[in-house]
Amino acid sequence: MKNERNFDRAEAADDQEIAQALPATIVRGKPRARKVGFALLGGTALLAAAGYGALVLLSPPSVETDDAYVGGDIVSITAREGGTVLALHADNTQQVRQGAPLIDLDPATEDVALASAEAELGRTVRDFRSQNAAVDEASAEILQARADLGKAQDDLTRRRAAAAEGAVSGEEVSHANDALQVSRANLTLAAAKRAQAASAVQGTSVYDNPAVLAAITNVRRAAISRAYMHIQAPVGGIVAQRTVQLGQRVAPGTPLMAVVPINALWVDANFRETQLKDLRVGQPASIRTDIYGKSVTFHGKVLGLGAGSGNAFALLPPQNASGNWIKIVQRVPVRIALNPSELEKTPLRIGLSVDVKVATGDKSGALVGGARAPSGGVQQSIDGGPAVETQIRRIIAQNMVSGR
Repeated sequence: MKNERNFDRAEAADDQEIAQALPATIVRGKPRARKVGFALLGGTALLAAAGYGALVLLSPPSVETDDAYVGGDIVSITAREGGTVLALHADNTQQVRQGAPLIDLDPATEDVALASAEAELGRTVRDFRSQNAAVDEASAEILQARADLGKAQDDLTRRRAAAAEGAVSGEEVSHANDALQVSRANLTLAAAKRAQAASAVQGTSVYDNPAVLAAITNVRRAAISRAYMHIQAPVGGIVAQRTVQLGQRVAPGTPLMAVVPINALWVDANFRETQLKDLRVGQPASIRTDIYGKSVTFHGKVLGLGAGSGNAFALLPPQNASGNWIKIVQRVPVRIALNPSELEKTPLRIGLSVDVKVATGDKSGALVGGARAPSGGVQQSIDGGPAVETQIRRIIAQNMVSGR
């Protein structure tokens, strides 16, 4: 019995020792796990840093900025002649093609002016005909005067011979001599009339006569004014800023609306001056916008570097010649051309903010580009169009029977 008690006491003592030793083991295991975790974390960080460093070293050099915006031409549509708005064929946000009708003005006054100019052209052509006829008439008068002069000369010769024989009196000889002088004067007058008539048409045809050319110019001017009553889109794009209303009376030069060619946009990226060392014309650029997110990347190339920083062209440029001057890193606009085919698939709008990254590995280009200003169309032809030329020739043909 006593031995059983001693065994129970020993067993209880062992259990107590085990119970006291177990927490100590657990406590001793926590620092080891932490050390292992920190070691793994440090190794992962070192591997990430090494990978990033390798990526930076192996990737081509580049500069990037998020201070960049989409730019483009805003083609202003203005009234080149005054008139009342009769029709509006396009409105804001509408896409139009080049040559599409935009606005019609009341053409009543211009129609009257064109009809008057055409009538004046017909009258001038008839005057040209009359001047040619006057030359022919003067030529005929010269022939008649020469015939009269020859007749008077013969008559004087006969009377002088008869007077020598006493057949006629001296008075008749005197009258014959006077008739001869009159015939000579008539010949001189006829020659002068012919020269005067020929001076208006000599060396010209109906198409290069000064008076006819002036009349043709008036017809073209009236036709141009009439064409300005029908305003067309000079370029294709999106209509914006329409300010004109139906029935409004507009004066010459009044802005009516604008057309933005969205297929010819660019990006103005404002890089810091510390980033410009390696920027060159022709370097490739990648552009991302908030409107499409990271799923769409536009591609372009550097066109050129701006002529100055933003402060240089500001309305109120800073005055740095003062005692409290602080150096501020300036930004210079860099123009980047966009791919027209990409713009056609995923169009952009002027003023959108973009992120630009330019690969600066190739430094063979220049700092300033030689890009030309974008070309565009005109609202109307300067000569009124081929229909006007056809009308001019028709008027001349109707009023000209024969010419030189």
